[in-house]
Amino acid sequence: MYGWERHVRLRDLLDQGLSKRAIAERLGLTRRTIQRWIAHGELDRDLDTRDVRYTPRPRRPAKLDPFVPLITTRLAEYPELTAVRLMAEIRAAGYRGGVSQLRALAARLRPAGGVDPIVRFETPPGHQAQVDFARAALPWGVRYALVVVLGYSRLLWLRFYPRQDFSALVSGLEASFAAFGGVPHELLFDQMRAVITRDLRPEGGRLVENAEFLRFARHWGFRPRACRPYRARTKGKVERPIRYLRQSFLYGRAFAGDADLNAQAAQWLAAVANVRLHQTTGEAPTARFERDERAALHPLAMRPYHSLVLTPSASSPDRNAPVPRIDVERRALHAYARLVGRDP
Repeated sequence: MYGWERHVRLRDLLDQGLSKRAIAERLGLTRRTIQRWIAHGELDRDLDTRDVRYTPRPRRPAKLDPFVPLITTRLAEYPELTAVRLMAEIRAAGYRGGVSQLRALAARLRPAGGVDPIVRFETPPGHQAQVDFARAALPWGVRYALVVVLGYSRLLWLRFYPRQDFSALVSGLEASFAAFGGVPHELLFDQMRAVITRDLRPEGGRLVENAEFLRFARHWGFRPRACRPYRARTKGKVERPIRYLRQSFLYGRAFAGDADLNAQAAQWLAAVANVRLHQTTGEAPTARFERDERAALHPLAMRPYHSLVLTPSASSPDRNAPVPRIDVERRALHAYARLVGRDP
C-alpha cells in the first residue's frame, strides 16, 4: 500500500497533463502501478476519508524517572504522605524538577480517597479557632499533640504532651495564644467534651457545666463551642489539621525523644505548614494571618490563668524543685492548757 501523499501527488501530476512515464519517474513508481491505480479507481476515491496513521513518538526520559522507586516505596509504607512531603525527600535525593508531575504520579500510585461529606464555609478574621488532640504512638510511648488552627488564615500551632488531660489543654491553649499574639473570639472543640470534663466531672457531663473551664475562657476572653460532627452549620470552620499533621509530619520521621519531637514540630510549622500555599485560600497562612487576622484577635490577658483545682502538671519544669523544710515545734498537751490560762 502506497502512502496518501503519493496518491495526492499522482492526481496533481495527472491534472497537469504529464505522461505516465514522466509521472512514474518523478514518483519512483512503475507505469504498471500507475495504470492499475487508474483502472481500479483509486484516484477517484475521497482521500480525506482515509485514516491518517502516525507512529508513536518515543518517550522522552523525565526528571522524575530515577525517583519513581523511592516514591513507590514511600507511598506503599505511608499511603497518605503529601506531595509536599515527598517533594522534600526526593529533593534531598537529588531531584531538580517541579512538583506538578510529582502530584500526578502520587495520585496514580496512592489509593483513591473518599468524598468529603462536609460542606465548608468561611469565618471572619480572628473569629474562630479549631482545637483538637492527635494521638501519636511513638517508640518510647504514646504522646498527644494539641493542635490549634485559626479558621481564617489556617495558621497552625501544635505541641506534644504526655497526657491528653485538662491540664495539658489549659497550658497548651495559653502557649498558642502567646504564639498568635492574641486570642480568637471563639474556640471550636472537635470531639473534646470528654477531655474538657474528664478531671472535673461536672454534673451532667456537659461542656457548659464545666465551671473551671468557663472560668478559664472568661479569663482569656473567648467563647467555647462543642463541635458536633457532620453538621456543618453548627460546626463552623471545618479543617483537617490532624490528618495533615500525620501525613506531612509524623509519618516516616524518626524522633529522639520528647524534646526532639517538639523541636522538629516547631521547625515543621515554620518551614512547611505555615508557609505553604493552602489549597482553599491560595495563600500562605503566615501571610494571611499577618495581613488580616492578627489585628482582629482579642488582646492577651494581663497575667496567666490561675487555676483553682489543677495541680502542677507532671511535665512542669518545677516538679523537681526542692520542697522547703518546715520545722514544727512539738509540745505536750498540758502546754496548751497553760496558754489559755487553765490548769491541766
